[in-house]
Amino acid sequence: MTMTTTVRRVTTLALSALTLLGASTAAALPSHTARPRAATNAAGCAIQGDSTLVSLFASGQSFADFLRAAKARREGWLRIADSAQVAEALVERAKAVGGEWSLLVVAIDACGDSMNSVPYADKLASLVPGLSLRIVSPSAGRSVQQSHRSLDGRPATPTFVLLDAGGNDVGCIVELPTEIREWGHSVRSTVSSDSLHAGIRSFYARNRGVAIATELVQLMEAAKAGARRCQRGG
Repeated sequence: MTMTTTVRRVTTLALSALTLLGASTAAALPSHTARPRAATNAAGCAIQGDSTLVSLFASGQSFADFLRAAKARREGWLRIADSAQVAEALVERAKAVGGEWSLLVVAIDACGDSMNSVPYADKLASLVPGLSLRIVSPSAGRSVQQSHRSLDGRPATPTFVLLDAGGNDVGCIVELPTEIREWGHSVRSTVSSDSLHAGIRSFYARNRGVAIATELVQLMEAAKAGARRCQRGG
């Protein structure tokens, strides 16, 4: 995706945020005054974009800016960002979805899970027209983490939230790809912290971003079909 396309996409989302924030005044209009029509999902149900998510996305950093500012785990971030690849078949699937999508990511440089996932997400976004990615810190994205918790109920990084062209939350991935997330959740109370993290590191080393890139494409495909994929805890 070119810088011009990305800037245009962020500008569009910022304008969408202003539109959504202004929607609250519609309730005060007289009954005879025309109101904007709500967007509908594939099932025909009225939906409304989330102005907070749209604003957060518009305020976020590009991956390039995030990487330049990274201090913790810097060598790892640079190494993975430099070598990150996404299979052509996945890129083609994402391109086939079409439309405009925004990937809001809550991440921090000190987080190993972020380091092992975000570079692949950005690589995907760079190869798919219509898919943009922005990163916000946990302090800025706290509300996103609170509403998209890990399976055991924790606010976690990274948190990926997919937004459609209207600013609607249409899918999420919290902390880990499904395979290792479900394994970690199943053994967290029965193995040591060292063993848990060793298993997660081993997964990342052999998987090399395939799982996170695949799940992001699956989010897009599901959202296009009107289904929301988001496995999270309470």
